[in-house]
Amino acid sequence: QVQLVESGGGLVQAGASLRLSCTASGGTFANYAMGWFRQPLGKEREFVAAITKSGGTTNYADSLKGRFTISRDNAKNTVYLQMNSLKPEDTAVYYCAGRVTYSPLLLYLSPGEYRYWGQGIQVTVSS
Repeated sequence: QVQLVESGGGLVQAGASLRLSCTASGGTFANYAMGWFRQPLGKEREFVAAITKSGGTTNYADSLKGRFTISRDNAKNTVYLQMNSLKPEDTAVYYCAGRVTYSPLLLYLSPGEYRYWGQGIQVTVSS
């Protein structure tokens, strides 16, 4: 049973930075493409960032490019989301997601393409 556990969320002021972590257990992390999604209150879940299983390629929601960075450490079974210059509109529950892939080149942008999900972690940005 694969489990993903997020950490690092919280309440910050606009302009601050946060780094979310998502640690996996119960599987071979190096075989997973990973992604981050977020869901603002009352809205649908939306894509934030994705990374290939090797970490060699990343993809971001257009509105977040330049502020958010996804990375991973396969030795620690962990994927990260560095969030800088946070804005009140970044307030949401953030989820990490993973799926097995045998291609080092593929990453996935849609929630439906992921099999494993964390429980979510709240990020609140005050103005």
